[in-house]
Amino acid sequence: MKILVYGAGVLGSYLAHVLIRGGNDVTLLARNERFKELKNNGLVIRHYIQCKTTTDKVKVIDFLPSNGVYEIIFVVMQYTHLNSILPCLSNNQSSNIIFVGNNADPHAINNYMQKNSCNEKNIAFGFQSTGGRREKGKVICVRIIGQMELGGLDGNLSWKNIIDIAFKNTKYKLTYFDDMDSWLKSHIALIMPLCYASYACDGDLHKVAKSKKLLNQIIKAIDEGYKVLESLGYFILPKNEENFVRRKSYMFYLLLKVTMITPMGRLAISDHAMSAVNEMFMLSDAFNILKQKSNISTPNWDELQSHLEKNRNKETCIN
Repeated sequence: MKILVYGAGVLGSYLAHVLIRGGNDVTLLARNERFKELKNNGLVIRHYIQCKTTTDKVKVIDFLPSNGVYEIIFVVMQYTHLNSILPCLSNNQSSNIIFVGNNADPHAINNYMQKNSCNEKNIAFGFQSTGGRREKGKVICVRIIGQMELGGLDGNLSWKNIIDIAFKNTKYKLTYFDDMDSWLKSHIALIMPLCYASYACDGDLHKVAKSKKLLNQIIKAIDEGYKVLESLGYFILPKNEENFVRRKSYMFYLLLKVTMITPMGRLAISDHAMSAVNEMFMLSDAFNILKQKSNISTPNWDELQSHLEKNRNKETCIN
């Protein structure tokens, strides 16, 4: 299957690796230094937990022409960059597009694509559970198994079979949801308190692990975030994650504490939080709007959020 992965960071690189190993005809879209790295060295990934390094030959482009047609385009970009690439995607003649990653307003993106596209578009949204960072010439990838939660906004995907074919010869797990808007908002409610705690300790998660107050605040703040969403009619998804946070809070506390003192915690949580501050600003601001609409009290969320706001003030002073 002819596939484009639009974005060659940690998530896009791993997704491309999976699809290549599954026998697909994969192209990566990358720019600047990353484009040169992929051209010269191929797709090099250090799989941290698995203790192995893989190298794949991959086609690379640095722009998407309108007549460059792919059976699926996976858009794997930070939330801050999505709006800037929507015109390019809407002008492209490919029909099937999956936006992968944090997204506070998937309905707005879907509406833009349907209104402005040159042809009929099938749009889906997904999230790949992968952490890590880029280093010179390669990607450090943290994952347990390769997996993606994905789906549409209003029910079953009519083109699900096309996606399934792309992953047919892989060990990558796909889990479909009918309401990815609720899923993505639930994920924001889960990750933002973790990111706020990272800012509280300047990215040193060992300090978070040693702070009973911070660990408890994270758990309480996530629950407050869930209550905000529930008050506005959203479902908390996935349910097993919600149950773990709310009904097994002590086990969640222990898991957080252990995760914070391991290199995996740094790669999966603080590395992204500290390197993607602008994305965190956007996600935090979007959730603030939901909080204002809901009128739910969020004292723990607000106190944790203040640590991100200090970073915003620093950015303002620098600029």
